[in-house]
Amino acid sequence: MRRTDPEGHGPVRYGPSALPDDGLPVLPEVSAALAGAANRTRRGPIGGDTELLDAACGYWLRRGLPTRPGRVAAAPGAPALLLALTATLGGDVLVPRPCAAWWAPYARLLGTPAFPVATPAECGGVPDPYALLETVRRVRAEGGDPRLLVLSVADDPTATVAPPEVLHETVEAATAEGLHLVSDETWRDTVHAPHETVLLSPAEMLPDRVTVVTDLAGAFLPAGWPAAIARFPAGAPGEALHARVLDVLTALDARVAEPVAAAAAHVLGEPGPVTARLAASVRLHARLARAVHAAVVAAGALVRPPQAGRHLYADLGPLRSALDAHAVGDAQELEDFLTTRLELPVHGGHRFGDDLGALRVRLSTAELLGRTDEERAECLLSPEPLELPHVQRALLSLRSVLDDLRDDAQRWEPPR
Repeated sequence: MRRTDPEGHGPVRYGPSALPDDGLPVLPEVSAALAGAANRTRRGPIGGDTELLDAACGYWLRRGLPTRPGRVAAAPGAPALLLALTATLGGDVLVPRPCAAWWAPYARLLGTPAFPVATPAECGGVPDPYALLETVRRVRAEGGDPRLLVLSVADDPTATVAPPEVLHETVEAATAEGLHLVSDETWRDTVHAPHETVLLSPAEMLPDRVTVVTDLAGAFLPAGWPAAIARFPAGAPGEALHARVLDVLTALDARVAEPVAAAAAHVLGEPGPVTARLAASVRLHARLARAVHAAVVAAGALVRPPQAGRHLYADLGPLRSALDAHAVGDAQELEDFLTTRLELPVHGGHRFGDDLGALRVRLSTAELLGRTDEERAECLLSPEPLELPHVQRALLSLRSVLDDLRDDAQRWEPPR
């Protein structure tokens, strides 16, 4: 039963920010790149300047996706790009359930339905191919017009990476139904074990029907410096889509600020200090994620092993009997309960398109790094960050809250 009054708890205005922050101080040379362009007072061109577009092409080339500047656009954040793509392509949108908190609101803003599709057992971010076919056919039977599928091979909120065989089946299903794919690859550079995890882009499988979107706040820039890039398909349809998206960005006056564009071009060039900082940040958040995963599993809750990003997606359904005693019966109430107990922001699964009645939350590892820049920097430099006192206190608080719920649930289990 839904007990939460939705008023005051809207999934957009009161939802999480678009991306989980990394919680770390900005790399000095990235700050210098931004500061060095602070005197550029002119308005940059819609879609990005030459320096930024060339850097984006180099970035994708190093990932096996040859790209030319005429197939790239930049915007102040991935949400602006997704809004422009959704407006341009028209029709109904399909998204996996759960999905990134910022995907569906842009469809709703345009008055376009966003239909959720179940994900496979192996991962989130990518719809189950059979569920995708069933949803497309049902939507069409009801008079809808599905045209766009948004997916993510390295996912927020589940922190999983889609296995290539699952992705291939989903891409084949989408192709059979004539869907255009938007691949959100914001988290592809935050894979925890890159030498053990195979990550493929749908653009490698279906180059003429996939637009790739990457928000640089995922791996390279602070969330407060909004910049994102999009790679459009090859051929005439891709060129036409690129042109129409630029029209929408022009109508929105969605430009990357010149100092931010300079910083974005710098990080996309991937100089040594930038790649070293990214590798250190990924290692740190991977260790924190493993510790949080262990705490959640030890409490008897469910969570997939984290493979990418700075977050986990936990299902506290097995602890429902204990949560009932605290008047927690849905995701919003669970969000409020854990945020209060942990004194850290926690986001309920309903903000990611999940069922309000399911007791699921996204937990962010950045919240464990400390409350000051000095504490966070210490985490990055320490060979044993989990042994730092402020990290230990945060993990102990999480374990304590979860273990208390586990113990209460076990006490209230009916005798066998």
